[in-house]
Amino acid sequence: METVQVGMLGLGTVGSGVLQMIQNNEDKVANVTGRQLNVKKVLVKHPERHQKVQGEIGLTTDIQEIIDDQEIQIVVELIGGIHPAKEYIEMALHSRKNVVTANKDLIATYGPELSKLAHDNHCDLMYEASVAGGIPILRTINNSFSADKITEVKGIVNGTTNYILTQMSQQGWSYEKALGEAQKLGFAEADPTNDVTGKDAAFKMVILSQFAFGIQLTINDFNVTGIDRLSAFDVQQAGKFGYVIKLVGISRVINDGVFVEVAPVLVPVDHPLATINNEYNAVMVTGQAVGDTLFYGRGAGGLPTANSVLSDITSVTKNLVLKTNGNFFNNYQQRYIPATTDQVAYPYFLSITMPDITGQMLKLTQIMTEINASFSQITQTEANGIARIVIITHAMSESQLHEFKAQIASEPTINLDAAYKVLK
Repeated sequence: METVQVGMLGLGTVGSGVLQMIQNNEDKVANVTGRQLNVKKVLVKHPERHQKVQGEIGLTTDIQEIIDDQEIQIVVELIGGIHPAKEYIEMALHSRKNVVTANKDLIATYGPELSKLAHDNHCDLMYEASVAGGIPILRTINNSFSADKITEVKGIVNGTTNYILTQMSQQGWSYEKALGEAQKLGFAEADPTNDVTGKDAAFKMVILSQFAFGIQLTINDFNVTGIDRLSAFDVQQAGKFGYVIKLVGISRVINDGVFVEVAPVLVPVDHPLATINNEYNAVMVTGQAVGDTLFYGRGAGGLPTANSVLSDITSVTKNLVLKTNGNFFNNYQQRYIPATTDQVAYPYFLSITMPDITGQMLKLTQIMTEINASFSQITQTEANGIARIVIITHAMSESQLHEFKAQIASEPTINLDAAYKVLK
């Protein structure tokens, strides 16, 4: 049986998982593809740290050794970040090597450019593992929904923030305590900025939106709000109203446009996304024909992500056998038209503080009346002369919310501490 030689860039948690998966599943891959897989060379910074595998595979600190090796047909990029990963992938594609990557930052930023380069060189560029770890969501959207019109894709696509929010909700912890515990357990990096500010989830929503709706956008094209300013008080109050707060990415067709956002939202406790806890991810895809479908699993970690990487390697290997490499992983393209702020309507959770004196609630009610919005639920607590008002509104548009914020800002005694969408 012929052997397909593989070169890998990086041998961290995911890279080690890929090696393990290839070894453990070599018979199944051979049965499916008719080819054996062999990892011939791996690019690493410190070969001395990988003595266990050094006898089995060739370790190198020089990318050119992999690029110049004519036997290597597939390059797997697992070093992360944008540079030098982009340059390495470009070198591989120019050398007519197929590429598999788990690099969401890179694909969200340069995906179309790299896909065209792959196509022009008759190579595959596959990146299933770039979104939601072990959940095979991209290929599912691409293949299983090809005959259905997707109207919305939303989900919990960052395990770090989901762990933090789970602890804040279930244990009553502060954000700082939950983050510290996540770092101890390895669910959060020493520098968790990309996770807690929503940037990581935003990169994934760029890719999901491209697959679901064919649109090309960047994380600067939509609102991204993290959980780093979320208060334990708001989490507890949401629970009293029958909701849990989750960091949710939403990409939704509204009329002729698409609304995209990453932000904390209130999820009803009986909604499927409310049950997704700790480091788990879930993506809900809504189609006109099938309705709501939910894809759930571990969003990160060595073996779950490695499983998606190996799935891509297997697909590339099949294409090598059939000589069909060079097709776009996803070639669905539509012009991106952002939905207008008066079209995007949700109920809102508003957390407000004001002096506990006569007339303040009247001012608040007058502002809501002026913007033609109304309350659905309201609660008030007082302490040390300060009233904390929490409101769930009926559905109101983003333009109404902007007007509400502007009017509140002109009231020196009323502070809007938080405004979060309520998931329908």
